[in-house]
Amino acid sequence: MNDVETTEAVARFHGHMCPGLAMGIKAAEIALDRIGPHSADEEVVAIVETDMCGVDAIQFLTGCTFGKGNLIHLDHGKSVFTFARRSDRRAIRIGARPEMWGSRPPEIEELHARVRAGIADDDDRRRFWSLQQQRSDEIMTRRADELYDVRDVDIDIPFPARIMSSIPCESCGEQTMETRITLLEGRRLCRPCFAQHQSGRAPVEQPAFVRR
Repeated sequence: MNDVETTEAVARFHGHMCPGLAMGIKAAEIALDRIGPHSADEEVVAIVETDMCGVDAIQFLTGCTFGKGNLIHLDHGKSVFTFARRSDRRAIRIGARPEMWGSRPPEIEELHARVRAGIADDDDRRRFWSLQQQRSDEIMTRRADELYDVRDVDIDIPFPARIMSSIPCESCGEQTMETRITLLEGRRLCRPCFAQHQSGRAPVEQPAFVRR
């Protein structure tokens, strides 16, 4: 997994190399070693508890993707990943060791704040990405078991993805998966339109998050 060609391919998929992506590569390394590759569509399931950069590495390297329904996101904000094999129900839980994934050095925090605020100059940006590359390289030289605690777990493996019919929401008119439709006063509504109605605002032509 540490070969340069694979790492560069993952970085191209994600858009850049960074410590979070390196952590994802290492998590995928453990999953491929202990659970194996997706020998059949949806054979391996990944449950990720973060939406950090590393999830892109997991998708790219393990073949678990949102589109196939075998990548499940739980919004817990944790660098924790569970992988399961459908054929024999074996599952492992991979959690980042706190001592290896704690707070960032002050210089990186300061530079990151400047970059996010849009006030970083060219020197700031170059220094920030240079330090990020150094941290990424350091992570990539570590053994996976130095970065993560891994344990076998027993989980309810999600059902394989099913192809659902779509029907139009009777408020906004947009096609919506039938299992995500809510019946309200005889009208079939998508979740955003239902939420708008429940908040006291009548459903409109577009869900609330769409700028008009």
